[in-house]
Amino acid sequence: MRALLQRVSEAQVAVDGEVIGQTGQGLLVLVCAMQGDTQAEADRLAAKIAKTRIFTDDGGKMNHSVLDIGGSALVVSQFTLAADTSRGNRPGYSSAAAPEEGHKLYEYFAEQLAQQGVPVETGRFGADMKVSLINDGPVTIWMEV
Repeated sequence: MRALLQRVSEAQVAVDGEVIGQTGQGLLVLVCAMQGDTQAEADRLAAKIAKTRIFTDDGGKMNHSVLDIGGSALVVSQFTLAADTSRGNRPGYSSAAAPEEGHKLYEYFAEQLAQQGVPVETGRFGADMKVSLINDGPVTIWMEV
């Protein structure tokens, strides 16, 4: 699985003009299931994200996780993280999991992140979503398991 983490002051996702998920201080997690991924990859990714220390301590060093600061996460599916840009000008997405499997792993990942103790809200898989955020730092981290 692949994820792009953004440390945010706030973020929200809307579908058809209605906000369906949001977070305050915490993480915006854009996530993509890849071909061959299983629940084991989702488990590892959720555990890693919950413990990743990208929030600052009193000394200004990134020593705290989203759990440490009592933050939350907005998890949004984004199959375009599977983009292959090695040829031509139009990215290919054939390495992403099939939609049915991707949907299952996306939902499972969000549940596992919540099981780690992180309050989670989500977008809507396959929907045309409008995501807005205030990137704090900015801090943006690419993860792949």
